[in-house]
Amino acid sequence: MKKEKAKRKTSARLSPAKGKAAKHDDFLTDRANLALREEVEGGEESLGDRIRRVREMRGLTIRDLSSRTGADIDTLERIESGETIPALGQLARLGRALDMKMGYFISPGIDKLMTVVRKDERQPISRYGETKSMEYGYFYESLAPEKADRLMEPFIVTLVPTDKEEFSTHAGQEFLYVLEGEMKVQVGDRVDFLKPGDAVYYDSNQPHLVRCVGTTVTKVLAVLYTGSK
Repeated sequence: MKKEKAKRKTSARLSPAKGKAAKHDDFLTDRANLALREEVEGGEESLGDRIRRVREMRGLTIRDLSSRTGADIDTLERIESGETIPALGQLARLGRALDMKMGYFISPGIDKLMTVVRKDERQPISRYGETKSMEYGYFYESLAPEKADRLMEPFIVTLVPTDKEEFSTHAGQEFLYVLEGEMKVQVGDRVDFLKPGDAVYYDSNQPHLVRCVGTTVTKVLAVLYTGSK
């Protein structure tokens, strides 16, 4: 009798309630994607590979993804092939468009209560090196790549001198704390300049821009929350 009850409880957890659509919040928690997740984690996939795989799993074309994110097709093809590294704002929009948390694309993570990243163990997000990131004026390193189902995304962001000023808009909020150098931040029409020890917190659904000031490299602790689905 107890076995029968346990079986019914398990069945209830696996099946959506009658009259309701099945909900899949995230690639990491959706049971329908479990086999594919295991296949992904068993191999060595790049950030671009993960984006392409999830897009195909969702039954979307590059054109569909372009329509959902506002990114042009050429840019998306370069991202999926690993020729370019998406900016953090782009990554957040891709996650939203593909019904995924952006953290999955950085790393699927491991189901642990706590993960530690040592200073000398931090790795850039992409395996293709820092130089390709420079066109965006920064590169970034995840501070929690092994934590599965993350609600926040902490990074060390290194801003490098650039003449480009590219605004970003995506769901969620951002917190930035300047560690080294000087940083310009603009949210909407408001512009400010931050030095070591200064911090800023803003809604990232507003057009925003972050870049280093002058010719000095700037390092920032950044924590992103891209919202839940």
